[in-house]
Amino acid sequence: MKTWIKRLFLLLVLAAMTLAGGLAWYGNQPLPLASARVPGSAKTVNITPGMHLRSLAMMLHREGVIDHPLVFRLLGRVLGKGGALKVGVYTLNPPLTPLKLFDIFERGEVSQALLQLIEGKNLREVRALLANQPLLVNDSARMSEAELLQALGADETHLEGLLFPDTYFYAPHSSDIGVLRRAYQLQREKLRAAWETRAPGLPYRTPYEALIMASIVEKETGAAFERPLIAGVFLNRLRIGMRLQTDPTVIYGLGERFDGNLRRADLQRDTPYNTYTRAGLPPTPIAMPSEAAIRAALNPASTHALYFVARGDGTHVFSRTLDAHNRAVDRYQR
Repeated sequence: MKTWIKRLFLLLVLAAMTLAGGLAWYGNQPLPLASARVPGSAKTVNITPGMHLRSLAMMLHREGVIDHPLVFRLLGRVLGKGGALKVGVYTLNPPLTPLKLFDIFERGEVSQALLQLIEGKNLREVRALLANQPLLVNDSARMSEAELLQALGADETHLEGLLFPDTYFYAPHSSDIGVLRRAYQLQREKLRAAWETRAPGLPYRTPYEALIMASIVEKETGAAFERPLIAGVFLNRLRIGMRLQTDPTVIYGLGERFDGNLRRADLQRDTPYNTYTRAGLPPTPIAMPSEAAIRAALNPASTHALYFVARGDGTHVFSRTLDAHNRAVDRYQR
């Protein structure tokens, strides 16, 4: 019995040594990229946020960078490289080996880095994000909001909501002003295009008012199909002179004082953004609205609802009367 165990142990050790040797050999072999049809040609690949080792190997195989994605993944797991990938656009120049490729990704030798501006985030959060981009020069940190607006060529007096949430590529060590300028121009284009296709009879005087509404819609629901309904409810309230009474505007007005818990006293504390104490739209957007939220604000659903309450699963129950709304609140909130 002991002899059998010894033999099994030796076989396992031999298999491990063989695997290790095979991986070491593979890790130092030239990649197919080095023998491309055009000698010396480069390949551009994009590592996106959240990409893991498996999806990386599949992408590299699809792009013709590696031949054996399974072996590449195994090598990465053995080396512990799967969680150390830096996002961005990489220009890969031959000759390369799998080991060199992992080293490039781990060190973040990007030809283009990327910045993600996420819908629903506000300007304070965007500034914090910019300050934590090691490959982006944070020139905007030294500017007031007025100075930043001037640098972007903006006519508005507030930057909130005027940046389009998207993924932006930039050259390493370039200024964040260039990225912000592109985001500002893109939001203007999106708003202009949506304004030209708006539904008739909307109570907005300017595209900027529609942008304010879009930011509220963005913050009120994460369910894409609900955006036009949410917009329809708020527009119904505006038409009859009813206050919007939306928590996200109150939270925005509290700023850094908000600790994650919205209290009754907060709803009663008057600020320019408290839509419980003030009628109409708040003075500015409260976040970056997505294109879908902008289009919902300008093409709302036709509804008689004046109220909605969260179900707890990310969606809402819509009601036409206060009595029906209170019953929904009792069911889903109390």
